Amino acid sequence: MECYEGIQVIKTFRGKMADDTQDTIVLHTNDGSMGYRILSLSGMPQNGSTDIEGVLKIYKTKQSTQDTDIDFSDQALLGAMILIQDDSHENWSEPVVVFDKEIFNQDIHITWKCHDKSGSVNYYIELEQVKLDLGENTVATLKDIRNVKTQGF
Repeated sequence: MECYEGIQVIKTFRGKMADDTQDTIVLHTNDGSMGYRILSLSGMPQNGSTDIEGVLKIYKTKQSTQDTDIDFSDQALLGAMILIQDDSHENWSEPVVVFDKEIFNQDIHITWKCHDKSGSVNYYIELEQVKLDLGENTVATLKDIRNVKTQGF
C-alpha cells in the first residue's frame, strides 16, 4: 500500500499481552522510505471485572526488561499509557501520552507490566503512514541506530 499526495493512510494494530511481556510490530522496510507516526493508543483489561494496575509503553527499540517506570527523557519512548481498574469499577483510569510528532521507520516494541497485581491487557494502536524523502529517511534511520546503541543491543 502506498501513500498518495493528500491521502492519509492509517494502519491499525491490536493484540493481547500477558503481564511482563513485550510485543513487536514489524514496520521496517528494505530501504526505510516509509515512516510512521502514532495517532492513538488505547487499552483495556482482558477481564472487565478484575483489579488491574499497569503500564503499557511503546518503544523504538527492543527492551531487555519490562517495568512500570515512565521516563519522558528516554529518547526511545514513543508513548505510554497507565491503566487502572478495580473490580467495582469505581476507579478507572486510562491516561495516555503519545509523542505524536515523532516519525520512525523501524519496528516498534510494546511492553506491558502490572504493578502489584497481575493481568492481561488488550491494546489498539493507530499509526499514520508517512512517505519519507531521502533526508527524512536518513534522519529517522540514524535516530533508530543511535537508540539501539544507547540501549546496548
